[in-house]
Amino acid sequence: MSTPNPTNTLQPPAKPQVDKPTTPPVAAPRQPVRQSGSTQAGPGDNTKAAPSPRSATSRGGADALPLPLPPPPAPPPPEAAAPPSSGDGGGPASPADKKESSTGKLPRFAALRTDEVNLRRGPGTRYPIEWVYRRRDLPMEIEREFEVWRLVRDHEGTRGWIHQATLTGRRTFLVTSAEAAVRKDPKDTAQTVAILKSGVIGRVRSCEAGSDWCQIQAGSYRGYLRRNQIWGVLPGEVVAP
Repeated sequence: MSTPNPTNTLQPPAKPQVDKPTTPPVAAPRQPVRQSGSTQAGPGDNTKAAPSPRSATSRGGADALPLPLPPPPAPPPPEAAAPPSSGDGGGPASPADKKESSTGKLPRFAALRTDEVNLRRGPGTRYPIEWVYRRRDLPMEIEREFEVWRLVRDHEGTRGWIHQATLTGRRTFLVTSAEAAVRKDPKDTAQTVAILKSGVIGRVRSCEAGSDWCQIQAGSYRGYLRRNQIWGVLPGEVVAP
């Protein structure tokens, strides 16, 4: 019996080699990069980001030496109070202005001292500005007081806080009716001196007790107006000349 030739022995077919599918390399996770300068404001963003502090480590390779730390800053000087803006009483006062001061009487009327006065949401410059008045001598009704701040109301009912320095004690009026006839005497049958349109501002010279009329001046015209035609005088209030 012959020995089988190993070359003639049946062998199982070899498995075909199949290339394994290659998976794409996983990307390293993205890390936020901290900029050393101020960030760029996006649309509608009007805030300004403060610059980030400089890193104390080197930007080089593993063998790079750390950067020297900056010397500690000197202690800041005592913080001084920030000067108020022009709309909060920072402008120069006119010598002719009668200073508005606390009298303890509330409510009372005063007038805007300058052509730019800030109306704030609260009694302090840290509160946001709601409105900016640009009408000198506009009468305002003072309802409350807090230190140097006054809670005021205008002729349209808008309320807010303004600095005492932006007010003057000079008494003024604003015509609220469509037309107001300035009379030579305090009666409806008196001669008409002038016709004032709505929105005209003038000066209140005097108001007598129990009278429905006030003596006023508007430009070069002097005469009498009814209290119910103007804003700037309390009902029954006496205004001394």
